[in-house]
Amino acid sequence: MYRTNTCGELRLADAGKQVILCGWLQKSRDLGGMTFIDLRDRYGLTQLAFNMEINAEICEKARKLGREYVLQITGLVKERENKNLQMPTGEIEISVTELIVLNEAKTPPFTIEDHTDGGDDLRMKYRYLDLRRSPVRNNILLRHKMAQQTRSYLDAQHFTEVETPVLIKSTPEGARDFVVPSRMNPGQFYALPQSPQTFKQLLMVAGLDRYYQIVKCFRDEDLRADRQPEFTQIDCEMSFVEQEDVLNMFEGLVKHLFLSVKGISIDAVPRMTYANAMEYYGSDKPDTRFDMRFVALNKPENNLVSGKGFKVFDEAELVVAICAKACANYTRKQLDELTDFVKRPQIGASGLVYARVNEDGTVKSSVDKFYDEVSLKKWAEACGAASNDLILILAGNAQKTRKAMNELRLEMGTRLGLRDKDNYACLWVLDFPLLEYSEEENRYFAMHHPFTAPKPEDISLLQSGQMGSVRANAYDLVINGVEVGGGSVRIFNKELQAQMFEVLGFTPEEAQNQFGFLMNAFEFGAPPHAGIAFGFDRLCSLFGGAESIRDFIAFPKNNSGRDVMIDGPSAIDEKQLTELHIALKK
Repeated sequence: MYRTNTCGELRLADAGKQVILCGWLQKSRDLGGMTFIDLRDRYGLTQLAFNMEINAEICEKARKLGREYVLQITGLVKERENKNLQMPTGEIEISVTELIVLNEAKTPPFTIEDHTDGGDDLRMKYRYLDLRRSPVRNNILLRHKMAQQTRSYLDAQHFTEVETPVLIKSTPEGARDFVVPSRMNPGQFYALPQSPQTFKQLLMVAGLDRYYQIVKCFRDEDLRADRQPEFTQIDCEMSFVEQEDVLNMFEGLVKHLFLSVKGISIDAVPRMTYANAMEYYGSDKPDTRFDMRFVALNKPENNLVSGKGFKVFDEAELVVAICAKACANYTRKQLDELTDFVKRPQIGASGLVYARVNEDGTVKSSVDKFYDEVSLKKWAEACGAASNDLILILAGNAQKTRKAMNELRLEMGTRLGLRDKDNYACLWVLDFPLLEYSEEENRYFAMHHPFTAPKPEDISLLQSGQMGSVRANAYDLVINGVEVGGGSVRIFNKELQAQMFEVLGFTPEEAQNQFGFLMNAFEFGAPPHAGIAFGFDRLCSLFGGAESIRDFIAFPKNNSGRDVMIDGPSAIDEKQLTELHIALKK
C-alpha cells in the first residue's frame, strides 16, 4: 500500500507505531546532524526527522530534495522534543527509516503556504498549485460541506433532485446569454441557461411537487468579485404553497446550514418591505449588522431644513442624515476624507454637511451661518444623536442621494468596525416592485422575471394600467448586505401570464414563439407554485468570511472572463467553424 496513515491524523497516542506516509515536501530544514522535513497532504502536516547518526545515507538523500517533491516514507512515530502545539500533529514526528521519491518537482512559482508570495494572476495561472494551500483547500472543503448539508436538509423535506437541460432556447429577457451554435441545425443556436426557471415550473406542472438542484448557470455579463460567467445556484420550487410557506421552508435551510457548517444558531429571520429598505438604508439589500438608519430631514410634515437660505437644502428633493455614534471627535482631515469619498464619480454626491453634538449637548455644524442652535438641536433629536455623536447629511435627487448615503453608511460601518465578517445578520426583503420602467427603451421590464406573480391585492392595479404601483409577490434573502437568494410566487394562470407578457411589450406571436411551451403547459392544469434560488458561491464566500467568490470555486475565471490556467476562451480551427456554419469577418 502507498500509505497507512495521512499527514494529519497521527497523535502522541500513536508513538511506537510503524507507519507509511505520502505527500508533498512543504519545507526542509538542514541542521547538520539532523534534517527535518514537513510533509503535507490534504489532511495536514507531519514532521519527518532524518538523523545522520542513525542512517547517514537517507539523511543525505533527504538534504537534496526540493520543495513539492512527492515522497513516500516509512518510519517510526516518536514524541517530539520541541513540541508545536499550534499543529494537530505537533507532539510527534516520524523517525524515517525508508525514503522513496515518487516524483520530482520544479520549484513552484510561489510558496505553497498559508501566506503566499503569489499574486492573484499568478495563483490563477497555476491554480492546481494554489489548491494545495490550506486556506484555498479548506474553502473547497467548506463548499463540499455546504452542498452536502443542503442536500441533507432538502432530502429530509421531501424535495427531489432533478437535472434540467444545459442546452436550451435563448430568451430575450434578463442578462445576455452564452450561445452555442448547432452543427446539425445550420444558423440556429442553443443558449446556456441563466437559470432553470421555466424547467422547474414545468416540473411543477408535471406533479413533482418539490424540486431542487445544485445547478451550474451562465450569464454573459461584466464581472466583479461576486460574479463569474458560470456560477452555481441552489435552485428550488414547490407546489401548492404561498409566500409564507416558502419563507419558512428556506429560513429553515439557512438555519440548518449555519448550525451544521458553522455551529451558529440563527434566530428567526426578520422581514422588511422593499419600500422600508430603500427609505431607511437606500438599498434593497441592507447590511443590518449595525443601525445607522437614514433620517429624512425635509419631510413635508416636519421639514427641519428648508427656508433658512441654504440653497443646497432648499432645492433638494431629499435631505437625509445618518448618526455616527461617538464620532464627534472626527478631525477636519477625517471629515475631508469622507467628503472626498462621497464625491467620487461612482458615488456622485456633490458634497457633505456635518453636525457635531458636543459633550455639553450643544450642536455645531458646517453650515452654522444658516442654522441656529435651536434648529441644529432639532436635527440631533430627529437623528437620535446624543453627546459626542456625529451627524452626516447628503442632499439632492432622492434616488441618487439614497444610493450615495448607502455607500457612506457602509463606509462608516467599516471604519467603526461594525461589519465584522464573523457576525451574521439575515433579513428577508419583501414586496418588491413588479416592474421597472426603462426611459431608454420606453417600456416596462420585469424587476425579477416575467413569471413573477403580482401580489393578489395589486392585480387590479396591473389591469388598470398603474404599472409603477404594482408590487411583486417576491422575496430576497440578504445576509450581511449581500443578496444570497431570491424568488417569488409564480404566475400559474395562462390569462395572467399573457397579460404580463403584454405589459412587457411582447406581441402574442412573440410570447408564443419564446414561451409557448410554458403557456401551453399551463393549459393542462398547472398548480399554484413558488420557488427560490440561492447563489451558492456567494453563500460559501459568506460562510468562509471572504468578499470574493473565486477562492470557493475550484477553477474560476478572471475579471475578463478568462481562464488563464488553460488560456480560454481561444480561437478554434477553421474546419470547426465551417462545420458550425460560422464565417468570421476577415
